[in-house]
Amino acid sequence: MSKADYVYSVLLDEIRSARIPGGTALRAGAVARRLGVSVTPVREALRRLENDRLISYEAHHGATVVDLGEDALEEFYGVRAVVEGLGARLAAARITHEELDGLRELHAAMVRDAGAGHHDRLGEQSRLFHLRIADIGGPAFLGRHARAVRNSFPVPAEASLWLDDAQVGPQLEAHERILDALAAADGAAAERLMADHVRRAGDYRRTR
Repeated sequence: MSKADYVYSVLLDEIRSARIPGGTALRAGAVARRLGVSVTPVREALRRLENDRLISYEAHHGATVVDLGEDALEEFYGVRAVVEGLGARLAAARITHEELDGLRELHAAMVRDAGAGHHDRLGEQSRLFHLRIADIGGPAFLGRHARAVRNSFPVPAEASLWLDDAQVGPQLEAHERILDALAAADGAAAERLMADHVRRAGDYRRTR
């Protein structure tokens, strides 16, 4: 990993998790000192984040983390529903027994963690579940696009619906139904179930 890649990955994670909240000014010198690199890779990383539309530049203010509002939240989950729904539909037509077994193992791990009260693990496991399906459905570029969409909107870890006891059961049931549709090679059902699942997550976020 180059120094610019390192700085980019750290800042991307901090912005996505809202450890650096919207509206925060990013000074290249301060970031360089904190991460132990020179200013040059920081500036390159900031340009990449600008291309991702996660930061913006203003005269006399420099780089600032974009503060995304409710309209952006609705658009984010709408785009996710379309992209990940399409990934599920395509995956239903091409998923192998090994890939389906891998998804079922991941789902079983989530069920075990939920039963043990390890809800803090479920958000990342769910992300992997969704992205694996997108990768299976669209190995050329759909999976990469699904990641780009997710990276475009910061989601604080504490905002995860997987931390809400009342949400864990219904979300795991949604994953189970998606798996059943994939196993049955029912693309229409897989797409509908995945899109509804994502939209319900968006509805939850908007109410919080």
